[in-house]
Amino acid sequence: MKAAVVLAAGDGTKIVPFQQTRQKAALPACNVPLVRRLADDLLALGIERLVVVVGHLGQQVMHALGGLRGVVFVPQDRPQGTARAALQALGYLEQEEEFLLVYGDIACARENIAKLLDGFKSSGAEAAALVQPLGDERGLDWLCAHVSGQRLTGVSGHPRHAHNRLCGVYALRKSAWDYLRRNPGIFRHVRVGGMPPVEAEVAESVQLMVEEGKEVLAVETSDFFVDVDKPWHILEANRRIADYLFRSLNEDRIHPTARISDKAKLGGHVVIGENSVIGEGVEIEGAISVGRNSRITRGAIVGGGVVVGDDCGLMEYCSVDGRSVIGEHCYIGHCAEFSGVMFDRVCLSHYCEISGVVGSAADIGAATVCGTLRFDDDEQVIRIKGRPERPDHGGSCSYIGDYCRTGVNATLMPGCRIGPYSLVGPNVVVYDEVAPNTMVLLKQELIEKPWGPERYGW
Repeated sequence: MKAAVVLAAGDGTKIVPFQQTRQKAALPACNVPLVRRLADDLLALGIERLVVVVGHLGQQVMHALGGLRGVVFVPQDRPQGTARAALQALGYLEQEEEFLLVYGDIACARENIAKLLDGFKSSGAEAAALVQPLGDERGLDWLCAHVSGQRLTGVSGHPRHAHNRLCGVYALRKSAWDYLRRNPGIFRHVRVGGMPPVEAEVAESVQLMVEEGKEVLAVETSDFFVDVDKPWHILEANRRIADYLFRSLNEDRIHPTARISDKAKLGGHVVIGENSVIGEGVEIEGAISVGRNSRITRGAIVGGGVVVGDDCGLMEYCSVDGRSVIGEHCYIGHCAEFSGVMFDRVCLSHYCEISGVVGSAADIGAATVCGTLRFDDDEQVIRIKGRPERPDHGGSCSYIGDYCRTGVNATLMPGCRIGPYSLVGPNVVVYDEVAPNTMVLLKQELIEKPWGPERYGW
């Protein structure tokens, strides 16, 4: 198989508060855009031609894939669902006998895709779909697959009961183009009372193949897979990829120009790039990956499994929790504490306590704090497009959009979301959500009365 279609045109309406400024497929995962990491894996597996369908904020996808050979970008005419988006690529691949169809906003181990390709090649099936056991996740949240042995027997949309979910990775023969064309334009296989949107979903075309007796292979994931659909999935994707990268790290990789103080405490293997420094008094509790021109100095405490990008500064007794990801050109200093994912050019200092996802160029004021525990110890509810969600992880974190600022002593309560281009002023307590392009200031009432020595009997 030499060709793949990558769908990277969706508007990402559920990834609040990042959808206004971010194409979901271009979100960073360990400082590499999701779609770039996917494209690199496909090329490593022998795919030679990538037809990438772009739409909403498509320039970000084109930028992320810049420099790769064999990539063609196809603009989506208008959003009508994934099957219609795939058909945009027909003119570039109609001569191919088989091809891969992949959603561009997933975090997926290369081994999963290799397993799908191998299974498809050896089976002779008309198509193959990557599926993932749901485990503790609910079928209500996903498009699901019904499997018998290694065969896909049907699909269903957000069912109450299911064992596997579809991953958005398919191997297809040339005949699949006809099923994509014949897609009814709505997902028919929903439970009674289900409410599918009017759009052509690839899974419905696969269901047509099953109904007409075509063999569709179901290939179960063997390693991590994350569909980056909602804001907490950014945390999950970054942590899963970091774990995956560190899993194969069995030796130090230290650039000749990098420096590590003999008075630093290292708890695991180190990957450190050109001109970077780990200084005196630093404590690192496990493996770490540090990019170029970065400095971890002056008593910084860093947990294990942390990824630090290029041109960063972690210093002055700051604390970074294990499995966090720090973007490029970021600064964490003066007793600031951070846990989660930080995009590029973020500044945290002076006793901040931030847990969650922080967007690009965010300036976090001194002593800004994210609350992460509810007083009633109940699950945090976050509404996505009006629907109450109870995330298994990351529900009590804060999600701060691109180009935001907070003032001194701002407090973000569990599950808080701050839209891009917004400002949360000094001493403000945010309980839920701040809309994009919004300034929130505290109105303070002052009472002035006469006061002086006479009050003390002088």
